[in-house]
Amino acid sequence: MSKRDDLIAKYAADLKDKCGITPDMDLLTKVTIGCGPAIYNDDASTVSGTDKAELETVKNNFLIKKLGLADSPDLDAAIDSCMETYGRSNRNKYRAVVYYMLATHFKKQAIYG
Repeated sequence: MSKRDDLIAKYAADLKDKCGITPDMDLLTKVTIGCGPAIYNDDASTVSGTDKAELETVKNNFLIKKLGLADSPDLDAAIDSCMETYGRSNRNKYRAVVYYMLATHFKKQAIYG
């Protein structure tokens, strides 16, 4: 298996074990690929649930730019809900998992064709 395949398997395990979500592996693979080289960098591959600047980046770069959503309190609420589902005490919140949950929350799976 390639390094990316190993990471996708790790993300799928997180979705299932930590979030109680059975992942759509095709969508998870596309979301992971969409994250680009960030998945191979220890710092960039995770999202800090307590860092306001980090959460603002998720909102601006992913929800608004990538998914094409309008800025609203719903975006912050969805990110907060995602952090709660993933587990606030869980230090390693993988970016691909967070993006997967947000894309499904907003029913934007079609972005990944």
